[in-house]
Amino acid sequence: QVQLVESGGGLVQPEGSLRLSCTTSGFRFSAYAMAWYRQAPGKQRERVASIGTETDTYYEVSVKGRFTISRDNTKNTLYLQMSGLKPEDTAIYYCNAINQGRPNWASWGQGTQVTVSS
Repeated sequence: QVQLVESGGGLVQPEGSLRLSCTTSGFRFSAYAMAWYRQAPGKQRERVASIGTETDTYYEVSVKGRFTISRDNTKNTLYLQMSGLKPEDTAIYYCNAINQGRPNWASWGQGTQVTVSS
């Protein structure tokens, strides 16, 4: 079974930073592009960043320059380094493989809550 476990969220002040981790199992991690998504209450889930099987990356315009996505294929782990956090970044953050711009796995992890507030 595919397992996606997000961690690293928390309460931070505006302009603060966090590093999220996504530990995975149940699939060949290195063979899949991966993405971070977020969802705030009452809003659609949106992709915030993705990384290919090599080093190519994508960032949603609102996070570009503030977030950095990376992966460690030796640990089957995906990361999201977030800096310059804004209140509008508040959401539950999820990871998933990504294929043709869509989440690849039907099963999502529990997510990790990021709250940006003074």
